[in-house]
Amino acid sequence: MARMHTKKHGRSKSRKPEATEATPSKKSEEDIKKVIKEYMDKGIGAATIGQNLKEKHEVPYIKHAMGKRLTAVMKEQGYKQEFPEDMLNLMKRAVNLRKHIEKNNKDMHNKTRLIRVESKIWRLTRYYKREGMLSPTWKYDPVQAALVVKG
Repeated sequence: MARMHTKKHGRSKSRKPEATEATPSKKSEEDIKKVIKEYMDKGIGAATIGQNLKEKHEVPYIKHAMGKRLTAVMKEQGYKQEFPEDMLNLMKRAVNLRKHIEKNNKDMHNKTRLIRVESKIWRLTRYYKREGMLSPTWKYDPVQAALVVKG
C-alpha cells in the first residue's frame, strides 16, 4: 500500500534471499519462540517484534529460521487481536488527525491527509473482509475507531 497517493512508482524486485541462500540463524527455534512469547507478554506488536528479533537477537528472517511467518508463530502461542496491526495503526493516525482538526479547523493540509488515511482504511477493510479477517458486517466509524484506539 505504499505510495498510493503519490506520483512515484511502487517497489518491485524484492532483494530478500531465498531460503536456501539465507544465512542461518544463530538461535534455535525454541529460543526464538521464547523471545517471541516474552515480547507478546509485554504487549508489543508483530512489526516491532520482528524488528527486535533482527536487530537484537540476530535472527535475519523468521520464516527461514522457523518455516512460518511471525504472525503464524504468534497465533500458535495464543496471540489474538481484533484488528490487524496495519489497520489499527491507520485508525490511530486518523483519530489523532481528527483531534488536531477539531482544534485547528482551517488546517486544509491535514484535512487532506485525513481523507487519504481514511481511504486507506476503507480499502484495507474491503481486503480484510474478503480474506475473512474482519466480519462482513464491520464498518469503519470514526467514533468507534476512537474507542478502539483508547482501549
